[in-house]
Amino acid sequence: MVTSYRGFTRFNQPKNSQMVGSSSTPLPPNKTLLDVIKSLEGVSTETVDRSKTIFFPGDPAERVYLIRRGAVRLSRVYETGEEITVALLRENSLFGVLSLLTGHRSDRFYHAVAFTRVELVSAPATSLRNAIEQDASVGLLLLQGLSSRVLQTETMIETLTHRDMSSRLASFLLVLCRDFGVPGEKGVTIDLRLSHQAIAEAIGSTRVTITRLLGELKSSSLLAIDRKKITIFDPIALAKRFN
Repeated sequence: MVTSYRGFTRFNQPKNSQMVGSSSTPLPPNKTLLDVIKSLEGVSTETVDRSKTIFFPGDPAERVYLIRRGAVRLSRVYETGEEITVALLRENSLFGVLSLLTGHRSDRFYHAVAFTRVELVSAPATSLRNAIEQDASVGLLLLQGLSSRVLQTETMIETLTHRDMSSRLASFLLVLCRDFGVPGEKGVTIDLRLSHQAIAEAIGSTRVTITRLLGELKSSSLLAIDRKKITIFDPIALAKRFN
């Protein structure tokens, strides 16, 4: 069964406030996670092209990351070689925080890949830990960010439980509508340029299968694709189609 999602408006992120100078400088009351990360000692920014790895499983968990633009796919690689998507993170999502949770040096548990071209802000995990110790509100912001991350993981797990690939694809498209959807006159456009291969990798399918299934959805007048951007005409109708 595919869950019916409501409110397919893209998450309105708060505007970034002015960058502050150092981790010891008091942060403004309306600070965001971006403000916090940018204020930390050792902060850096980078751009990662689509399909490029940000970190591999087993890499030292020495830095935390915040997405400024684009989307990042987190996955688990099992001994069989199968790779399962556990989250598809959007702008202002925080990831790579395992060493903060364990309290000691850890290795990466997930494979992090740029699902689209992404802009990242990163800082040493030790700097963020120091900021939490100095300001309890930083810890609260971190918990809020992690709760969003847990919700995304639960949603992806629910998506991948569908054995029928048509239902799995529909569920995945509804997740993208919820997290990356922009309402318009014709429906909800997923604000990501998605190749058939990228979709296939995210839901454990093949490019050939995804091409065929998307073609069937287009023939049924449920969606349109223009320059790799997918528009869902009626998300509720798509959900009901696979109930």
